[in-house]
Amino acid sequence: MSVDFELQAESRTERGKGASRRLRRAGRLPAIIYGAGKEPMSITLDHSAVWLCQEHEAFYSHILNVTIDGRLEKAIVRDLQRHPYKPFLVHMDLQRVSENEAVRVHVPLHFLNEETCVGVKKGGGMLSHQSVEVEVECLPRDLPEYIEVDVGEMNVGDSVHLSELVLPQGVALTALAQGPDHDLPVVSVLKTRGGSAAEDEGAEGGEESPEA
Repeated sequence: MSVDFELQAESRTERGKGASRRLRRAGRLPAIIYGAGKEPMSITLDHSAVWLCQEHEAFYSHILNVTIDGRLEKAIVRDLQRHPYKPFLVHMDLQRVSENEAVRVHVPLHFLNEETCVGVKKGGGMLSHQSVEVEVECLPRDLPEYIEVDVGEMNVGDSVHLSELVLPQGVALTALAQGPDHDLPVVSVLKTRGGSAAEDEGAEGGEESPEA
């Protein structure tokens, strides 16, 4: 289910570490917004509102509606800095987007039917995730919230590569534009040391010695 993220922001003129500390103590999150041919702007947002948003996976691969001093901007999250050990955010970078300009965004992979994967259930294998997200390039209106990878019919030894992902129309993987050497696997079914029950039985049968 798609989620819309609405953020209210205010422009700020005070800069520096001291000003940022005062903002954080007041429950504000210092941030900057840039891009789309406009000048960078220092802004502040409500920390609690951003904290609730960032708990959603889609927050990082979504076009955000950011209202700054009453003016709406479309943007994506480029960086979100966190305190090294305390549960709060330190700073956020936002990039404006234009409806006619392609953007590059990291989008999460959702793996389907892991519980019923043939190679795991019947083959005794183990799923190995080489990637949990991919970078895509597309117009803002085509940006997917996530990309699904169905592993249900995978057998031991099978892999799903980047080129095999089913992408929405208008969406491309940036890695594939770099050549065939970058067509890497995102998930594989590996053979475990024990193997399947059938393989074990076969191995046991092969170990019987002939009668003297």
